[in-house]
Amino acid sequence: EPPIVLGHSYGGSVITGVRGAGHLVYLAAFVLDVGESAAGLGGASPQLQEAINPEPDGSTSLHPDRAVDTLYGDCPEPLTAWAVGLLRAQAPGCGRGVPEHHSWKRTPSTYVVCAQDRAIDPGLQRKLASRCIDVREWQTGHSPFVGQPDLVVELLQELLATTPRRRGEGVTTTR
Repeated sequence: EPPIVLGHSYGGSVITGVRGAGHLVYLAAFVLDVGESAAGLGGASPQLQEAINPEPDGSTSLHPDRAVDTLYGDCPEPLTAWAVGLLRAQAPGCGRGVPEHHSWKRTPSTYVVCAQDRAIDPGLQRKLASRCIDVREWQTGHSPFVGQPDLVVELLQELLATTPRRRGEGVTTTR
């Protein structure tokens, strides 16, 4: 059986173009339609825009102190330092890609709105969520997989239990 594929934030743009998934999960993510890009939707909140640090080569990174509040503000302190340490610069043009395929139009999909998100406006998330067949709303910030991973695990277990699978198949994630 096809896998469940989860995309977080910009990763939603990526999974939108995936063919062959059994279920798509958008976690505070971009569900793009024809001709849309994440950048074109104006997805970065003012707080995230202030955290972005342009690099000389055209890539962008985040100021570590601002990344904590923007991406991990509701996460426990030891985990925020760990998560910020994993961040890497994004290539020039990131967020401007336009998917050729729109799998959410024919693949079952779930959207998780992160109602306390400081990176992608929850209002925009709710608009994007209307494109999915199932919508959940969590009272979390942008990165619940860091601060409250049990929520993500429970959702994926629920979807796995309700989607027939062959042995050895599971979940694929992208960010």
